[in-house]
Amino acid sequence: MDGVNDVIWTPSPESVERANVTRFMRRHGIRDYDELVRRSTADTSWFWDSALKDLGVVWDRPYEKVQQGGFPIASWFVGGKLNIVTNCIERGRGSKPALVWAGDDGESAYWDYATLEMTVARIALGLRQAGLGKGDTVGIYMPMIPEIVAVFFACLKIGAVAVPVFSAYGAPALAVRLQDAEAKVLFTVDGVSRRGKKTPLKPEADLAVKECPSIRKVVVFPRLGIPVPMGPRDVRWDDFLKDGPSPTESMNSEDTALLIYTSGTTGKPKGTVHTHAGTLAQVTKELGYHFDVKANDVFFWVTDIGWMMGPWEMIGATFFGATLVLFEGAPNYPNPDRLWEIVETEEVTHLGISPTAIRLLKTSPLDWVTKHDLSSLRILGSTGEAWDPDSYLWYFEHVGRKRCPIINISGGTEIMGSHLAPLPITPLKPCTLRGPGLGMDVDVFDDDGKQIRGGIGHLVCKKPAPSMTKGFLKDPDRYLETYFSKFGTGVWYHGDWAKIDEDGYWFLFGRSDDTIKVAGKRVGPAEVEGALIAHPLVAEAAAIGVPHELKGETVVCFVVLKPGNSPSEPLREELRDQVVKHLGKTLKPEALKFVRMLPKTRSAKIVRGAIRRRFLNQPVGDVSTVENPDAIEEIARAT
Repeated sequence: MDGVNDVIWTPSPESVERANVTRFMRRHGIRDYDELVRRSTADTSWFWDSALKDLGVVWDRPYEKVQQGGFPIASWFVGGKLNIVTNCIERGRGSKPALVWAGDDGESAYWDYATLEMTVARIALGLRQAGLGKGDTVGIYMPMIPEIVAVFFACLKIGAVAVPVFSAYGAPALAVRLQDAEAKVLFTVDGVSRRGKKTPLKPEADLAVKECPSIRKVVVFPRLGIPVPMGPRDVRWDDFLKDGPSPTESMNSEDTALLIYTSGTTGKPKGTVHTHAGTLAQVTKELGYHFDVKANDVFFWVTDIGWMMGPWEMIGATFFGATLVLFEGAPNYPNPDRLWEIVETEEVTHLGISPTAIRLLKTSPLDWVTKHDLSSLRILGSTGEAWDPDSYLWYFEHVGRKRCPIINISGGTEIMGSHLAPLPITPLKPCTLRGPGLGMDVDVFDDDGKQIRGGIGHLVCKKPAPSMTKGFLKDPDRYLETYFSKFGTGVWYHGDWAKIDEDGYWFLFGRSDDTIKVAGKRVGPAEVEGALIAHPLVAEAAAIGVPHELKGETVVCFVVLKPGNSPSEPLREELRDQVVKHLGKTLKPEALKFVRMLPKTRSAKIVRGAIRRRFLNQPVGDVSTVENPDAIEEIARAT
């Protein structure tokens, strides 16, 4: 990965002085970043206990022991009782701004904390009167509107388990999740708006509910105000909300708060199980220390509630009393400056986005960005996949104006947080994740389970963390097989390729199951794609490995050109040579094909597995998570 050896950002002494994590370090006599990471990972029980006290987590009953047991499933904050809602919503913040909504059609809405708390209480009472309580599961199948935040917290308030589902899913994908979770209530809307197109959603919910006998009620919010069929189980939003006393349930630390389903493209979705205390610990640590969120900040992450980042930002922003921006639309609709317009108008301080979305946005002329005042930004964020240097630097230079650190985090749904995450008090190189998240004892192993430095190896975690899933719902064997079959039950194998350079900076190179091995040389698709994206005419790229009788595998690439450019044979050869220039002759693509678009999930991840299977004329598997399934068929027609 060329161009990553130079430090491009260094924190100012003033920003270090003001950082939340500096307060923590001084409290515990910690001198610098390296000592902080070392202490937090060497004694994780000490760290989590100290961090939650420093951050101000409120307990109904203090815990007696920080951690009990180890892998594959540990218990945390044993004997303690609390509720996420007490910590995030019921803090007496009154008229302080809580939510800003930017609708797909240009609409906007603003809620203060008093409105949010009142709406949470009214929904919670409606759920209680519907017969729900502790441990019951509730499906949430709604777009990113203010009401979705209230529904999410209302579930937690009564001790019910929230089951967020992407609003872009069709009925089959929704049904399998509701069935697995045995949901009793489903919250949905009449319809959704996406790129200006109004589409009924309630009929999809109806089809799914037919397959889910556990569902007692379907609560329908009038997002579009369009007529939709209403059956005997259906309840209109205004009729469901109730007024009256609405107590908050005091939950055991290990009680389940939410089930989040992973968005894999093959096999049955995996239900990850997350607790009140574990979720709160990880999320508040990450937003508090790694993102340095404070009460006067405006936090905006481009996400959906069906992706882990949705619940993550809702819990994290409200815990600190910040203002959360909810975005319903597409990042380049109706114009390529939609996000930059929101940042300027709402004076956003924290902006989080995926590398894929940046690759899309940087295909437009630069003045779409530069004409906006983005001086309110203090910290940039990213997650979802590996960066290429060209796109990372575009984000850093043109959005952050070289002032803001990119807190590039990586973890997963199964840990409700990050294994790797920079802190805003340390210098950064392009594309780096800097080092372990605080309290996350991660390492890089070779194939034999030995520590490796300077080379690419497997990202592993050697100790449990509070937020790690309590297995997979109803599938304990699959959980053990996924994380503990490679290096044994004492080491969590995450499935990412990672490298630690000579200066101690960490980098990721994509998923190990996407790895391409040509004539014994192993390469992550992100490296090949980064070489292609560095070409001025390329907007996006996907690289896959396909069988080859002599080399074992060979590289095949799919390229999306920037608007106004056309495929040609000279350009194809130029791009193949571009890969050789960056990575050597061994990895020269066997074939390079031009496509109009790449298939992606709603969270903007390129589904390389589905691309590979379609290219090889194999069954593509479950593609319910793919937002643009037509793009899969385009792979077969690519020229």
